[in-house]
Amino acid sequence: MVFASWTTPGVFTGRGGARTVEAGILTGDLTVHTTWDGRKADVAVQYSGTSQWFTLSGSPVPCRSERASRDLHQEVVESVRAGAAATVPEFHQTATP
Repeated sequence: MVFASWTTPGVFTGRGGARTVEAGILTGDLTVHTTWDGRKADVAVQYSGTSQWFTLSGSPVPCRSERASRDLHQEVVESVRAGAAATVPEFHQTATP
């Protein structure tokens, strides 16, 4: 089975925060986590230092390669830093590696 994951702690949201499925908008110091299972990438965020994870709106997304999922993770980190109710970037939902 193919599996990869990335975690980036200490991501401070820009104005407008990050939009989650379960809790709406989160702001402040977040940890971003992406898990890739060989077919799709799941993206979640949590307040850094806590244990509860929230699904970032737009997740999961189809993702055909480990490299593409790593690139997606970095784009999500940058999107959360930008704020504006950040979600998983839409173009990745149909992108191919």
